Amino acid sequence: MEPDIDHLRGWIGREDSASQVLSETLVCQFNATFDRDFKVEPGAVAPLLIHFCLAQPTVLTEELGPDGHAARGSFLPPVPLPRRMWAGGQFSFHGDIRVGDLVTRISTIRDVVVKQGRTGRLCFVTVEHEISSAGQLAMTERQDIVYREAQAASPPVRETAAAPALVAEHSRRITPSAAYLFRYSAITFNAHRIHYDQDYVRDVENYPGLIVHGPLQATLLCQLAADIKGKAPADFRFRSTSALFDTDDFTINAASTPDGLTLWTARPDGPIAMEAHARW
Repeated sequence: MEPDIDHLRGWIGREDSASQVLSETLVCQFNATFDRDFKVEPGAVAPLLIHFCLAQPTVLTEELGPDGHAARGSFLPPVPLPRRMWAGGQFSFHGDIRVGDLVTRISTIRDVVVKQGRTGRLCFVTVEHEISSAGQLAMTERQDIVYREAQAASPPVRETAAAPALVAEHSRRITPSAAYLFRYSAITFNAHRIHYDQDYVRDVENYPGLIVHGPLQATLLCQLAADIKGKAPADFRFRSTSALFDTDDFTINAASTPDGLTLWTARPDGPIAMEAHARW
């Protein structure tokens, strides 16, 4: 179905909000998922991008669509293209989120655009999130969501490998096991079936394996940047260029630039899946 852009742009300006206290338990679950040891006592500075685990929409199970996402047409526009992915975004950090704080998310639809891509029609929805902690603005986020047409039915294929063009100064290898992806889906309350349902992702979406979450990759890269520099960046922006699957390990990588770091995820034999830039 051809997207009715005039109708879809009627969603620009819509808002959604929710609040949640950042508990010690959630930080423990975050640490267990990422094999980290961030402090969990009340008042401790929370791990970067843990906001993905907080104040998420809580849609009734009976109101989920066939892909596990909330049925469209309430907060997000009813885009008539079946495949939804996280295309990229940007974070600006203004203050800390701390364990025990009440964290509030205010989300606003900022833009809806339809384009013609290599594989068909694409619809991009831009969402702005303001994240406050204990009543103070902690960060702003721009989230770019892309909807696209379904792939033609054919045996699942993986992308042709290509070596990353960048040379890493820092690199870590990650094994995206099914348990790892499930845990991240659980702590972010993300029911999108591409991350945990092998039959669905293979037979319906035509991918060779479970897909590694975009927010998970962004979290790994942002934390790598903070580990290297010893503090959180002031600005972090990224875009997804290809998918990562649970069929292969992947690496998180960083290289210095004049104003910060370039970071990326990739399978060991390429291609780059997500590229990011961090500045301080």
